[in-house]
Amino acid sequence: MARPLEGKIALVTGGSRGIGRAIAERLAADGALVAVHYGKNKSSAEEVVSAITTAGGNAFAVGADLAAKDGVRTLYAAFDKELQARTGATKFDILVNNAGIAPFVSFAETTEEVIDEIYAVNVRAPFFASQEAAKRLRDDGRIVFISSGVVRTPLPDVAAYSALKAPIDNLVKTLGVVLGPRAITVNAVAPGVIETDMASFVRDPNAAEGIKAKQALKRIGQAKDIADVVGFLASSDSRWVTGQVVEASGGSALTF
Repeated sequence: MARPLEGKIALVTGGSRGIGRAIAERLAADGALVAVHYGKNKSSAEEVVSAITTAGGNAFAVGADLAAKDGVRTLYAAFDKELQARTGATKFDILVNNAGIAPFVSFAETTEEVIDEIYAVNVRAPFFASQEAAKRLRDDGRIVFISSGVVRTPLPDVAAYSALKAPIDNLVKTLGVVLGPRAITVNAVAPGVIETDMASFVRDPNAAEGIKAKQALKRIGQAKDIADVVGFLASSDSRWVTGQVVEASGGSALTF
């Protein structure tokens, strides 16, 4: 039975852990050759590549610090080199802008340095990663952003993160129009609370119960819950969906 992404090539930023890892593994399981990007932890990315290879998929790791001004250039220099060696070209099919940071800093304690770093990784990097991708993506390609449920229901404990995730939702709409003539779809997935290293607080039973109390679906979300939605948006099944933000939050805060 043919896999839905057989013959496709995908780049997943922040693919070495958490939601990014689950996405990389899902796309590889669907048949794509996956570039697993990491910022600092090369060994974690190599572990993901090893897991994908062991499961019968194909992947390789690429490193770049997306907080740096030349981070996107560094990323694509490494990505292009690896693709050229493997395929003889630099064309690919799917970009998943997953890399992000969410420092738990209150409004009162937020500094210019905190704002600048969040902006660099969560806004500037995906913007220019998409710009560079557009030069390389084949027609009928896919760009998928990872947004957040905090755009709809901001959290005071992460005021800067909440504010700086909102631009992604607007960028999705803009790029949907810009790239639509090439049949490249651009969408986002907005997770709610997902159990990852970045949200380890959910492992506290009291915190978990408080989160579930606000959800229609009474369990803590897992990285695979998000990866499966990305898998749909990366496939041909989503060919008529663009400029959309799909919230995958277990129905968080649906009512007052």
